[in-house]
Amino acid sequence: MIQKRLEQLRALMHREHLSAFIFPSTDPHQGEYVPDHWKGREFISGFNGSAGTAVVTMNAAALWTDSRYFLAAEEQLAGTEYQLMKLKIEGTPTIAEWLGKELQDTQSPEVGIDGMVNSASDVKALISDLRQQGGITVRTNLDPLAQIWQQRPPIPMNAVELYPLEYAGESTHDKLRRIRKALRERHADGMLMSALDDIAWTLNLRGTDVHCNPVFVSYLLITSKDVTLYIHREKLTPEVLDYLKSEGITADDYENVDKGLKGYFEYNILLDPDEVNYTLYKMVSREKVEEESPVKRMKTIKNDTEIEGFRSAMLKDGIALIKFLHWLKPAVEAGGQTEMSIDQKLTAFRSEQPLYRDISFDTIAGYQAHGAIVHYEATAETDIPLKPEGFLLLDSGAQYLDGTTDVTRTIALGPITDEQKKIYTLVLKGHIQIELCKFPSGSSGAQLDILARKDMWREGLNYLHGTGHGVGTYLNVHEGPHQIRMDWKSAPLLAGMTVTDEPGIYLAGKFGVRIENTLLITPYIKTEYGQFLQFESLTLCPIDTTPIIIEMLSPEERQWLNDYHRMVYNRLAPYLTSEEQDWLLQATKPI
Repeated sequence: MIQKRLEQLRALMHREHLSAFIFPSTDPHQGEYVPDHWKGREFISGFNGSAGTAVVTMNAAALWTDSRYFLAAEEQLAGTEYQLMKLKIEGTPTIAEWLGKELQDTQSPEVGIDGMVNSASDVKALISDLRQQGGITVRTNLDPLAQIWQQRPPIPMNAVELYPLEYAGESTHDKLRRIRKALRERHADGMLMSALDDIAWTLNLRGTDVHCNPVFVSYLLITSKDVTLYIHREKLTPEVLDYLKSEGITADDYENVDKGLKGYFEYNILLDPDEVNYTLYKMVSREKVEEESPVKRMKTIKNDTEIEGFRSAMLKDGIALIKFLHWLKPAVEAGGQTEMSIDQKLTAFRSEQPLYRDISFDTIAGYQAHGAIVHYEATAETDIPLKPEGFLLLDSGAQYLDGTTDVTRTIALGPITDEQKKIYTLVLKGHIQIELCKFPSGSSGAQLDILARKDMWREGLNYLHGTGHGVGTYLNVHEGPHQIRMDWKSAPLLAGMTVTDEPGIYLAGKFGVRIENTLLITPYIKTEYGQFLQFESLTLCPIDTTPIIIEMLSPEERQWLNDYHRMVYNRLAPYLTSEEQDWLLQATKPI
């Protein structure tokens, strides 16, 4: 199937005089998760991870992805002509370097890339990089998928719904006032908003256009006087139309965003080059203010209502997790349980909770060797039975109307090896060190990241994914720009932000360990050196103590774990049956 698609693509490339074509993982809005309509990289390569870029020449094909997907990509690309390019691994060429080598004997090589699904910054960087590879040129006005993708899924047309003020905590009117103030500070008269979660947050609306992410396909154009939402009209109910009108917001057809930009009347416009796609970026004739969208950081700092919503969502999620964990081991011992069946069971427990809407991402339930595949997702072909032994890595989350959850636990289903115990304890130490951290307001997550890794590094161990990411308020489970990771990211950590804490170690072919809580950044103390911050655990779920080598934990680390477990029990016990309470009491007993 993939080979036939490559043949069709190459026939089109030949007609269009293109030497190569590049397929990203993105859509016109630069989302991490995209509607099926824009999953072109998956269509042309067969690789379904959330991150990766496929490049096809007339004679070769390659796919670049990061460490989360190395093992999965190797499996999914097997039997195709695609070569796997492992990002951040020594010796891996960049896309431009690879194309420079592959096209070195081609006369006047031209590379195609769809400007509608690539950000302005990415395309401009690619143009520069390819120019240095012997003068390779770039064409951006062709979408080959429109011609070769038979039965391509349509753009979603799901109805948009209001997000009540009782959960949002701030009106759209007040958010727009703050946005315009931020634009004035950047000497910008208006802005085009492309990021779907930014639009949903600004307008206090939600949708179901993207799997697990409650957003809707649209653009938002803000001027000093007007606001226009570009969206497919059939998605707007009479209730939503009345609401938009009451907020002074005009609705126009999604396809008319180009006309809106061409008719833009202000002197200048802010365009975030990392969010606005290249095609729309090039349409703008007015002066461009190329800066990060102010909304990106606004929504990361939660208001009091959102914070209480997170606590409420975590409570509901904790209740569901206890019911599941209480059920899990006896069910595995009885036999018949698989990675997929326990995923379904956990989702069923969550769906019983008030305000539950959906999962927040596809559950990662990896037993033993599958746990070493960082973003493993069980399928009918890979699903395996669970046995009362070894590790189960379970990374899951839910969307509740009042908050979004993300939690990982690694669970010993029975006897485990000494190696598994050591790895587990190293990961736990890294997790606890982040939880214990006190730091000056405005610190970068890159400055904190070493705390999660220092004990692993002493053993020559590491992980290549980030240690933490922001979490939205009934929005995307991955929210930035703040992160905790090795790579330098300048986004500051500030009070009111949520961030996950999820170090891990993965031994290919053996097992993986990851432990994750969602945290809230709160004030700690204020001194002559400024405001210091700390982390508050929002997640309410016991951490398995059976694999711990207690002697490897410092007294401070043991104290943190005991304190955390006491808090988990006190918060959850009133909502559980007596049998579940007894189980939780054992699961949280001091070590």
